[in-house]
Amino acid sequence: MPRKRTVCIFTGSRAEYGLLKPLMEEIKKDPEIRLQILVSGMHLSPEFGMTYKSIEQDGFRIDEKIEILMSADTSTGICKSVGMGMISFSDAFLRLLPDMVVILGDRFESFSAAASAMICRIPIVHIHGGELTQGAMDDSIRHAITKMSHIHFTSTREYRRRVIQMGECPDLVFNVGALGVDSISRMNLLSKREFEEKAGFRVPEKSFMVTFHPVTLDPQKTKESIANIFHALDYFPDYFVIFTKANADEAGRMINHMIEDYVEKRELSIAVTSLGQLLYLSALNFVDAVIGNSSSGIIEVPSFRIPTINVGDRQKGRICAKSVLNCPPETDAIVAALNHGLSKAFKQDLADTRNPYEKTGTTQAIQNILKTVKLDDIIKKEFNDGDGL
Repeated sequence: MPRKRTVCIFTGSRAEYGLLKPLMEEIKKDPEIRLQILVSGMHLSPEFGMTYKSIEQDGFRIDEKIEILMSADTSTGICKSVGMGMISFSDAFLRLLPDMVVILGDRFESFSAAASAMICRIPIVHIHGGELTQGAMDDSIRHAITKMSHIHFTSTREYRRRVIQMGECPDLVFNVGALGVDSISRMNLLSKREFEEKAGFRVPEKSFMVTFHPVTLDPQKTKESIANIFHALDYFPDYFVIFTKANADEAGRMINHMIEDYVEKRELSIAVTSLGQLLYLSALNFVDAVIGNSSSGIIEVPSFRIPTINVGDRQKGRICAKSVLNCPPETDAIVAALNHGLSKAFKQDLADTRNPYEKTGTTQAIQNILKTVKLDDIIKKEFNDGDGL
């Protein structure tokens, strides 16, 4: 009987796990593949909700927990976390000995895991390569992971073309759509009553969701930008605001402290560390708009046919649906974008919104390729000079 192929899933944040969870479930059920899980980063931090517990509550066994998160959200602290990650991930990979490691996205923990896997000669599977976010250092991290990786799953045809343009083998670059969008059709989203019971708070008829992360290439703008979002929200005093807190990038803790201070002053608001994917996606059925600079506003939210007010340059360069309204991080511009997004004419126009990241069967396609792709000599990469674009 042939040996099962072992697939190691790496996750360092709640958002990333939410996207990977359906794939993990399918791999776990597949008799031909063995699932391993390597957890690190914010999952192991009390400040960010100890979200590794959610992974275990979902019925998964975590094979390795690697602590790398420093208490400081400075550039120096993050560099030290990356270094700690490389030291620890290499040991973990040598214990686990997977046939491949799956890494999603562009966070510094993912970069550290990819670099370790590459040096350990473990084939790397990268999800969401080829995308652009020109306002964040994530852009460079994502492209670096692409060059270290061997198998690529992109979310649009344009992103597939870009990965090939970077010299990757066309036969190993697959346009499968976005896992987060696929999850929407696969999940039984909660009714409003179910959501409120699980979340522990009511969602009035008029509500906003706000998610704002650090602008890592211009951290000085971060404080001013989130303050301007607060000022813009003050123009809508009768709207309930759900804040989901920022991640562990540089200045993330500053954002979270500012959110907490604002929520203390605004009665119609709440701040949550982590909703988790089910609650987050369910909430999108009950809010009037999503505000901030998170990739979810670009990728998943358009499927709910509500406006995304994308603030600033953090997501600059991403392909956007017509439901996404881009605006500078200035109070007047945010207010104008919100008024436009809430207008009757714009809402009517959203009825036929097409999500560019939607493709049927994303999860299944990735699973099938993971268990059938040939791994012989795959780590001996050649540079592709434009063929297959």
